[in-house]
Amino acid sequence: MVMGDKEEMVMGDIKEMIGKTVPKKWNKPVASYKITFDSQQAQLEPIYYWLLDFIQGMDWNMEKLIDNFTASPGSGQFSEMSMKATKMQEEGMKILGGLNQVVKSVLNLIYDLKEFEMRLAHYDDASANDEIRKESGMLALKQTWLDNVDLKKGRGSIHQMAAELGFTTIREVFMMANSVEDIKKMNNDEEGGIINDQVMRILIPRTSEFLKWMDYSEKELRKRFNIERSYLKSQIETIKLYSAWIKPYLKAAEDLKQTGFERDAALVNAFSTTMFELQLFGQKPVKVPEKFKGYNLKRSYNQCIIIGLKYRGHVSQRMTQKGDYGFAMGGRIDMTFDCYALNDEELSLVKKELNKDDVTDSMAFSADVAGDALKELKEDLDHFLKGDEEKKKVEESKAKESEDINPFAALFGLFKGFENVGKEKKNVIDNVKDIKKDNFVEQTVRADAASSAGSTLYTIYDIYKKAHGMASAAGEGFDKADEDMTKEPRVHFKDIFKGQGGS
Repeated sequence: MVMGDKEEMVMGDIKEMIGKTVPKKWNKPVASYKITFDSQQAQLEPIYYWLLDFIQGMDWNMEKLIDNFTASPGSGQFSEMSMKATKMQEEGMKILGGLNQVVKSVLNLIYDLKEFEMRLAHYDDASANDEIRKESGMLALKQTWLDNVDLKKGRGSIHQMAAELGFTTIREVFMMANSVEDIKKMNNDEEGGIINDQVMRILIPRTSEFLKWMDYSEKELRKRFNIERSYLKSQIETIKLYSAWIKPYLKAAEDLKQTGFERDAALVNAFSTTMFELQLFGQKPVKVPEKFKGYNLKRSYNQCIIIGLKYRGHVSQRMTQKGDYGFAMGGRIDMTFDCYALNDEELSLVKKELNKDDVTDSMAFSADVAGDALKELKEDLDHFLKGDEEKKKVEESKAKESEDINPFAALFGLFKGFENVGKEKKNVIDNVKDIKKDNFVEQTVRADAASSAGSTLYTIYDIYKKAHGMASAAGEGFDKADEDMTKEPRVHFKDIFKGQGGS
């Protein structure tokens, strides 16, 4: 067993990001420890959970930042993990195929509903009290009937008779008449008749047929509109269901992807090797000391610890007495323990930069397939699926917004960031230069946070060694006097802050 190995571990990593984004004097660990050992019975899982449970038992908020693994192609675990990933991908693609079909169906339904709505608008106009609107609706319906219903009669249709058989006025008279009585009046010589008996005998049954068609077709069209709208609702619920089903498969397939050790010299294709890389980040806020009781901190200060685990295991396949296959592991484990004292602004900047550099998330397949597919159709879906009351509320809210007579509203709307007029704009931390220096009270609070973080880190480090039968010092001073474990001499935590005037 070897402890205190000086070899640097490449973790990814939040330590490097703290060094770049946190102001100097605070961007270096307050304390650091390392443990390295090699054992044929060592496994990473019990070590990881021992540390996680022990630290969480001290009321620390823990977060996993790095979770990478890779198995060499020649190992049995590589085949097993690849089979699991392939199974997840196949199941996900099956559901995705069904989801794509439903999305296509939704597009067709929306197209049909829009067409139905346009045709139903003509029926609404034809039943309106306004004469101009009523005439417009009747003319549109007559044209639809002539083009789609009457035209099927061939040479007996009104269009063909007007074009080929010499009935030059028959189409115009049909468009003018709205009832059988109107046709008879146009044939009455006393009232200045404009059509003869032959045209009248043709148009009377055609007009009657049109009026019946208008009544029946409106009922059937409205019925079909309601049916398809209900079907659209069911299809949207189906998309939501498919989306809920597919997310676990896509997430599992992504999590089973092997990453993190592409160029590591320890990973040889023909060997039976597995490598893991984990990093835990914990934080715990500190309180204002009693001597500054009543002072309101504008930003909180936190104890922060970072624990890195890197494992290189030798995998061997074994069979149990029941005939089950499993994998026995043993190998080398590198553990690093570091602690910091950071305020909320520094932590937010570090996490923001980590999110920018998170290549895995940026390349991951979007699991919200339904949301991405229907984002552009949201307005149409709201139009067809919302009830009349909901639409009325939306229109009333829009009307209230338009009635705002504040002459400065438009002016403030031109400037981004002034959404709440009269309220103080919050400071946005985008760069290390935006972080203000610590005042006297904040320096004291940070010193206490550093001292507490260092003590807690040593406790974790020391108790872990003792709990696992490793050599450990009887007291804290022995390990702290061993200056060969770090590049710089160790000093008392409070001495770090002497003479420092802030960030």
